[in-house]
Amino acid sequence: MYVKTTTRKVKGGEVRYLHLAHNEWDAAARRSVPKLVYSFGREDQLDKDAVRRLVASLARLLDPADALAATTDGDLVFSESRPYGGAYVLDALWSRLGIGSILSGLRASGRGRPRDAAATERVLFGLVANRALAPSSKLAAAEWMSRDVHIDGVADVSDDACYRAMDWLHAVRAELEKQVYVQVADLLDLEVDLLFFDTTSTYFELEDADEEAARNWRGERASGDDADPGKAAGFRTRGKSKDSRDDLPQIVIGMAVTRQAIPVRVWCWPGNTADSALIRQVRDDMRDWTLGKIIWVADRGFSSAGNRRYLQRGAGGYIIGEKLRSESPHVKAALSRQGRYQQVAGNLQVKEVRISDTDRFVICHNPDAAVRDAAIRDKLVAQLEQTIAGSDQLSATKRAELRGKISMMPGLNRFLRLTPAGLLRADKTRIKAEANLDGKYLLRCSDPQLTAEDIATGYKQLLEVERGWRDMKQVLDLRPVYHRLEERIRAHVLLCWLALLLIRIAENTTGQTWPVMRRELDRIHLGTFTGPAGTFRQRTELTKPARDLLAKLAIDPPRQIHQLTPGT
Repeated sequence: MYVKTTTRKVKGGEVRYLHLAHNEWDAAARRSVPKLVYSFGREDQLDKDAVRRLVASLARLLDPADALAATTDGDLVFSESRPYGGAYVLDALWSRLGIGSILSGLRASGRGRPRDAAATERVLFGLVANRALAPSSKLAAAEWMSRDVHIDGVADVSDDACYRAMDWLHAVRAELEKQVYVQVADLLDLEVDLLFFDTTSTYFELEDADEEAARNWRGERASGDDADPGKAAGFRTRGKSKDSRDDLPQIVIGMAVTRQAIPVRVWCWPGNTADSALIRQVRDDMRDWTLGKIIWVADRGFSSAGNRRYLQRGAGGYIIGEKLRSESPHVKAALSRQGRYQQVAGNLQVKEVRISDTDRFVICHNPDAAVRDAAIRDKLVAQLEQTIAGSDQLSATKRAELRGKISMMPGLNRFLRLTPAGLLRADKTRIKAEANLDGKYLLRCSDPQLTAEDIATGYKQLLEVERGWRDMKQVLDLRPVYHRLEERIRAHVLLCWLALLLIRIAENTTGQTWPVMRRELDRIHLGTFTGPAGTFRQRTELTKPARDLLAKLAIDPPRQIHQLTPGT
């Protein structure tokens, strides 16, 4: 069918009439002839409202995109395509956990709620999605949200809006962490009888560390009576780097993780903060979260007697690694006790030794790790013997120089012995003692109810914190940190924590790693089509792997026609 125009001459000119017509075959004339179906009347008196109702009625028989395309006279333009799947899934998890609602309802101390709480929440989600999907600076993240990806509720975002949102996030961080934990624990039925804690550091490409500032017991800037004279330090300052960059300023970051690898909270401290007492602050910070009895699991850096006493307050407990090469009488007694190992999960073997009335000690042995330790030690000893070969013929001065050179190599220096005559030898006694430690580690536990297997497997799960740090640094790009102000740096760490929380939930639910899911979800795009009649956005067809991912996550597929905007 089509619109046919006829002309009739009248006094003073011509009048055009419009008709709805279609062609029919005239067998006698052997040609198609038009047949009028309906007359719209004179063109200058056309009832345009009636025409609109007719078009709308016919359009309901088509898909919206087809209806729009049918009215464009072939002028439909495919203007852009943006990734959508990754942001869509993260947004669904964000909403399921209620993080958006929590943020919209929070008030910062002394600042109240932001002027547009909904817009601020959307910007913060965009920054979290940026960490998980395309980590970048906040300036680049603003452009990414505005130009390179589709996020529902996010249009043009400026870098100033990102910084304002981060400042507000820092102001509400304590209440946000608590409410998010309560929400996640309830929805996921988290087991929080064991909490795993560890720290890492991240460095900054700076020549000079931050100037010293007064700080409180939590390592935050303070003044007056709140300041602790012994805590003064710059935030980005030099300390013992876990990235082997002692030459650069750094900060220290701590994280607590559940059995299910869900990160429940993060902390930041100045870069020169020692690990030893941090777990006390962590315990105090989480004391009001109504967690019940908690067994804290930590590495040997937190094994001081003061820490152990502190963790036992309020019916708490601990599983802490002990330093095997220490001079502790408990360690020496534990290693000297005879007994049979018990096979537990995987290839792990455990043996409990009773040498204390208050603490329990469990020796763990991994045969595979023992083979690796022996191979590494044999390589170091061979390198040492090669280095000192022929040193007996050197002068005392030259031997002293060689001794000084080896002292700068901790791996070799550990097995070096100096004879009474000043000769350099491999220390056979030390090598034999080290061989006795191959594949072993010692655990100290205060809980009388846990079995030796529970203690060993619980400590082994501490690797989940290390995996969290690895993903923060390699998947979410915690570093480099493109910020100078302390509050912005702390807010940046919070954004990384929220991103890690979302991707851990996705991984636990699907059994796949986030990089694998991200590649598949980023193949879901929204295409934008524009024509004289308006604009519409349509998603690409879902692949089977994408449909399977959405099904495992219990997330409905995004609608095919995302947005339909008629032209004016």
